[in-house]
Amino acid sequence: MAERVRWADLPAVLRRAVEARTGRVVHTAEVAEGLNCSLALTLDTQHGDSVFLKGVRASARAEAAGLRCEQQVNAVVAALGVGPEIRHSFVSAGWHCLAFAYVRGGHADLGPGSRHLAAVADTLRRVPDGRLPRLALPHFAERFAAHLRPDEARALSGPHLLHTDTNPHNLLIEAGSGRAYVVDWAMPARGPAWIDAAYTAVRLLECGHPPRSARQWLAGFDSWRAAEPASVTAFVNAVCRQWVATVGERDAEPSNARFRSLLG
Repeated sequence: MAERVRWADLPAVLRRAVEARTGRVVHTAEVAEGLNCSLALTLDTQHGDSVFLKGVRASARAEAAGLRCEQQVNAVVAALGVGPEIRHSFVSAGWHCLAFAYVRGGHADLGPGSRHLAAVADTLRRVPDGRLPRLALPHFAERFAAHLRPDEARALSGPHLLHTDTNPHNLLIEAGSGRAYVVDWAMPARGPAWIDAAYTAVRLLECGHPPRSARQWLAGFDSWRAAEPASVTAFVNAVCRQWVATVGERDAEPSNARFRSLLG
């Protein structure tokens, strides 16, 4: 986990910059989850409104790049209704900050029998509908360039918006409505429409689903049913090869076995 900076420890000039946009902050709560930001706070304001404040030090290049990615895709994500809208974006006192509309609720339960599974599927079906003509997003296959043959890279091409990290901490269920939101868009890409559903099916396996159950959930996506077998095989091979190269064959095997189960 990244360092976490409390509201009281922020430079006074930064706190004033926040409150100039949100109104006076009357209560704060730290958000422990997440790897890509040093500042993650829920702020309750004098107006009875709440925002999620996310920030990184401008000098932290990789984290700042991730925050810029979030900012870049947010208009598309918010228009689709699959992620919270950015209300304020600013740089102050050496920090790059985004203030999001606050989703009151909790993380999705992806375990067997969870009532959240249908809501997560409904949201993930809408993500690939994002129109991206002006967004310079990387192609999904590029992150596996060292582990793909040219024909496999072509098989993983596509024009659709992808999140690529749908772990349960990035899936929020809104209290009351039960609606699912996808947050932390630090690694978006263009690619086949079924990629996020496939990644999420692997998360279902991690949360206790047997392979048949995860594949049944995945079969509810038109994009998955229409996916070319060669494309799915290229995806599984790329992920497995990269994971072996990262941690070694023995340590990679539990994760790789889950990805291979997508092939039936």
